[in-house]
Amino acid sequence: MFSSPLAARLQRRGVHYAWVIAGVTFMTMLSASAALGMPGAFLRPLGDEFGWNTEQISTALALRFVLFGLMAPFSAMLIERFGLRRIMTSALLLVAAGLALSTQMTRLWHLVLLWGVVLGLGSGLIALVLGAVVANRWFERHRGLVIGLLTASVATGQLLFLPLATWLIEQAGWRWALMPVALCCATVAALVWLLVRDHPHQLQLRPFGAVDDGTPVSAPPATAPMSFLEPLRLLRGALRNRVFWVLFGTFFICGLSTNGLIQTHFIAFCGDFGLSPLPAASVLALMGAFDLVGTILSGWLSDRFDNRKLLCWYYGLRGLSLFWLPFSDFTLYGLSLFALFYGLDWIATVPPTVKLAGRAFGPQRAGMLFGWIFAGHQLGGALAAYGAGLSRHLHPGLPGRRRRLPAGRRGGVPDPHAGRAGRRLSGAHSTSNTLYSGPSG
Repeated sequence: MFSSPLAARLQRRGVHYAWVIAGVTFMTMLSASAALGMPGAFLRPLGDEFGWNTEQISTALALRFVLFGLMAPFSAMLIERFGLRRIMTSALLLVAAGLALSTQMTRLWHLVLLWGVVLGLGSGLIALVLGAVVANRWFERHRGLVIGLLTASVATGQLLFLPLATWLIEQAGWRWALMPVALCCATVAALVWLLVRDHPHQLQLRPFGAVDDGTPVSAPPATAPMSFLEPLRLLRGALRNRVFWVLFGTFFICGLSTNGLIQTHFIAFCGDFGLSPLPAASVLALMGAFDLVGTILSGWLSDRFDNRKLLCWYYGLRGLSLFWLPFSDFTLYGLSLFALFYGLDWIATVPPTVKLAGRAFGPQRAGMLFGWIFAGHQLGGALAAYGAGLSRHLHPGLPGRRRRLPAGRRGGVPDPHAGRAGRRLSGAHSTSNTLYSGPSG
């Protein structure tokens, strides 16, 4: 395999192979999470072609969030049983297959199966827990930095591919828009199979930063295989802990306000105010860039300040940002300001939540119990994804949906072709109302 000679060559140049593992893991989590976040751009195209309303499409998206979250407590156990390389490769191929097969779907149950079940299970296998496992196995030093980078890749991947997908939808149709992420997942799966190893000792290496005491590198002590019921046993004990419920509840709000509400419905919501899909997707991509900075900064702050106070500030600022959105007038300045603050705060809640969980439950149980807390995050996302779609289906005449930008402005930017743009935005708005009011007849 390529990993052994590559590790030896890097070692001669003073580069530890752990950074290769971290890089491939970053691409793995980014690619899989891109598939998780991309369907928000497909609400209108699917409604236009198949006549499905937002409630029906949101059912599949909500199921995807639920399975993504519920897989988290079990993914660490599966990685322990079958190894990093097998789980990462299988998950990426499952996601790629789900996206590729969905280009042939014609029925609503195809959408639920492929985008709900297949994407939910595939992305859930390599959720946030994967980053923690890689950091703990391959790093003794800079472990917090690695966790922060890998955590940021999840939210960044969910938002980064949206402008490309939206542009392809407009230029070539929604089926072609699925292919870049499907090919990306398949390519990264090949890299994982060629380069990833489960433990450093398989390459005769110690974890990065471990002290070399002169003894031969040996495998870690063998442990008894973890039972499939172990996550449920830990959950049963945690249900009596008040700290667990506080962290579960706050993470529920976190998922509701990010994945479920903004990630899924932001593009359609902007369309109700006359903003076309591509600029709206670009705002989400801008959030992804700010999220990368915010999550890494949050990891740094969580080592130096009270994590409870950090979470209080994060959730407070997020709430203020949501209050600001309807008053932004959907101009370039207003949406950029929203993207700045909401992006910095998107997943900055993870490092303080992980540290509080570790302090409350101990290092041995913290990883799996954080998986259950993360399940709360995705249940909140599922509730918002479905609930927002249902509310728009039941109330097609909401005031914001009748509002348009002035004919001479496009997302706050003057348009020299005002008349033509006004007609184009008016047509897009009409399509939006048709979709969200459900199929006629």
